[in-house]
Amino acid sequence: MGYLLLRFAHLIGLALISAGLIGVFVTDLRSRQLRDLPLFAEAVRNIAVFYDGLVVPGALFLLASGILMITDLYGWAFVEIPWLAGMVGLFTFEFIEGNTITRLYFLRLRRLAREAIDKGFVTPELEQARREHVPTFTHFLDLPILFVIVALGAMRPETWSAIAISIGIAVLVATGFSVVLPKLYPWQPSMAGGKTIVAEVPPLREA
Repeated sequence: MGYLLLRFAHLIGLALISAGLIGVFVTDLRSRQLRDLPLFAEAVRNIAVFYDGLVVPGALFLLASGILMITDLYGWAFVEIPWLAGMVGLFTFEFIEGNTITRLYFLRLRRLAREAIDKGFVTPELEQARREHVPTFTHFLDLPILFVIVALGAMRPETWSAIAISIGIAVLVATGFSVVLPKLYPWQPSMAGGKTIVAEVPPLREA
């Protein structure tokens, strides 16, 4: 019964973190399409809500139940099982990266968006933060890595090469997202607190 409860808690954690990361992904895409600064700030706030309300609790459920199940069934022998060691390693990476680089970036973005609304225009700090490459890549890496973790648990490959290939595919997908999506949805806000922002247009050169 104890193992079944732990497994149930593990599934709850997986459901929470999956829903949260999908919500973050979709809301971030939506924020890139918004031109109105207050709406953009609301979208960024929703990203933080998904992280704090779903991703973090889900990760804690997975962490606690996973540690107890591994300790009970395998002990330290789990490091010799490729699929299980891969799951643990990837989850540890995702847990640390998601709660440092990515989550802290969106919290900073929310603060900068709020400051921009108070000032009535898009600040240079907000524009620079929206275009940072490293947190963009780590954000787009979250879902592919989660899919790899789930695939390892479902298919349980017995070779390290299969795990390496899976991780390579996840990095490739995240790289594609990082390159294509910002170009598809370049963030160019036109409104800030009801005030239109007009970009300076350089004078045309005479032929």
